Amino acid sequence: MRLIAANWKMNKTVAETEDYLTKFLKILGTPEDREVLICPPFTALYVAGRILKDTPIKIGAQNCHYEEKGAFTGEISIPMIKEVGCSYVIVGHSERRHIFGESDEVINRKLVACLERGVRPILCVGERIEDREAGMTFKVVETQIRLALSGIEGLTDLLDVAYEPVWAIGTGVPAKPEDAVTVHRFIKDLLKEINPKSEGRTRVLYGGSVNPENAPEFMKHKEVDGLLVGGASLDPEAFAKIVNSF
Repeated sequence: MRLIAANWKMNKTVAETEDYLTKFLKILGTPEDREVLICPPFTALYVAGRILKDTPIKIGAQNCHYEEKGAFTGEISIPMIKEVGCSYVIVGHSERRHIFGESDEVINRKLVACLERGVRPILCVGERIEDREAGMTFKVVETQIRLALSGIEGLTDLLDVAYEPVWAIGTGVPAKPEDAVTVHRFIKDLLKEINPKSEGRTRVLYGGSVNPENAPEFMKHKEVDGLLVGGASLDPEAFAKIVNSF
């Protein structure tokens, strides 16, 4: 089943979350052939979980810490996010990598913790513009995936991967669908090489300036198993259009 995920990033208060979800549920309808996921900020997870509890819409966290508890001021553990209803966690988003300095080692530890504690991680990978211009897209993506999956190569069916070219995130300039498809195909072949016993349950999502107009162009390709939507997901009507665009 394809996955359409909303990453709200550092947007929306608790009150705004309640208003959004009330409107979104009225607009959305009941899509049965796709999974819908919303990832609010930490402060809104509880209210989102309460509102969406008896709906098919899932909630996820935008980040987590790899330790279960401890002296990690400002961090949120996986048991904490599970308690409020999260079944997914975004791990390794480019903003975590490039703004907050998360290393591949830290991302690997987070993936391990997610799998040990029963939440499904969405591993984000993608190249910067200088990597792309140097012809290093595949090398960068392969390195990120191999390092992230170190020691858990046999568990690829328990996670999803989001290809998000850094140069396309929030810029309004998405990758061309045919270019994204080429990278998606590369990722799927790489995952099969890493885990030959895989049953193909790892979905590869596209993210990077997705909007209601271009979503159908990405989703018409079989290599694209879903979308990770940033800015366009902040409007309930726009996100509903994206969810229902195929």
